[in-house]
Amino acid sequence: MLYILDGGLQTLVQDMGRKDYYHLGVPPSGAADRYSYVLGNILLGNPADYAALEITLLGPKIEVRKKTVIAITGAPLDVKLNGTAVPMWETICVQEGDILSLRTAQKGVKSYLCVSGGIQVPHVLGSRSTYTISQLGGFQGRKLLAGDEITIGEPLPGVFHHVGTRIPEEYLPKFSSAVDIRMVMGISSYRLSDEGVRAFLNSEWQVGLESNNIAYRYSGASASFKLIDPPFGAGNNLSNTVDIVYPIGAIMVPNEKELILLLRDATTGGGFVTLGTTISTDLDLVAQSRPQTKTRFIAVTMEQAIEARMSKKKKILTLQSLLK
Repeated sequence: MLYILDGGLQTLVQDMGRKDYYHLGVPPSGAADRYSYVLGNILLGNPADYAALEITLLGPKIEVRKKTVIAITGAPLDVKLNGTAVPMWETICVQEGDILSLRTAQKGVKSYLCVSGGIQVPHVLGSRSTYTISQLGGFQGRKLLAGDEITIGEPLPGVFHHVGTRIPEEYLPKFSSAVDIRMVMGISSYRLSDEGVRAFLNSEWQVGLESNNIAYRYSGASASFKLIDPPFGAGNNLSNTVDIVYPIGAIMVPNEKELILLLRDATTGGGFVTLGTTISTDLDLVAQSRPQTKTRFIAVTMEQAIEARMSKKKKILTLQSLLK
């Protein structure tokens, strides 16, 4: 069991997310940076989809109430065990009564505390992930608070023999104040002028303060619309369309000075002009972008998007084999 002494800014139970409910208005939720999350589970020998704690910017303080093995991945945090600094990206043995403190992230946004055997909360619609807006899943559908008691699984066989195992440096993600995000153009991009499309792709955008697991906001540049009447039933604004389904990663243009990029807790549909969709591989980069992060959007083909996805899967499988 993990006893929460301080919940931090926002600590949620997350796994790989929900499947097959998006058409019913239930977003997938799940780990925002799937790569860091999966690497934590691989490090422990857990199945890749075992639930973990996702930490946003300022982490929790936890009393460990069962001997086990943990791994902390993602955005670099100040991590201490009984007051002594311990490394991230490495398996660590914790004893009953130990105090684990995960404080301020130095870069990035999302960090992960993975535990051998996983975090044990009930499955809701096939997932343990937290969707806070509907208070669905996770631990009582909310972020962790002081006094919460979180059940963890039994340590997996042999895990104590692998304490000190570390992810090789070449597999660690980078956390930068400037990122390139790949996306596939489409959906209703025809509603932008040629100049607007060029400005979107050639300009540097910045992450806004109002960014979270639902969506990231970007400003600092502009993307102009074609001067045409919106379709019947779409309203009068040039940014309006007749309601459409939004894919995860959709990049909407609510006005010429702002972009909205939908993440894993996103609304499932609406009526804004949508330029295209961020490739799934780069959603991790979006989720780790702090406010003011400089961002450029790179248009790629569907074939390049699939190639990027397969390349990342291959990298994870190679690491899994290496650690075994």
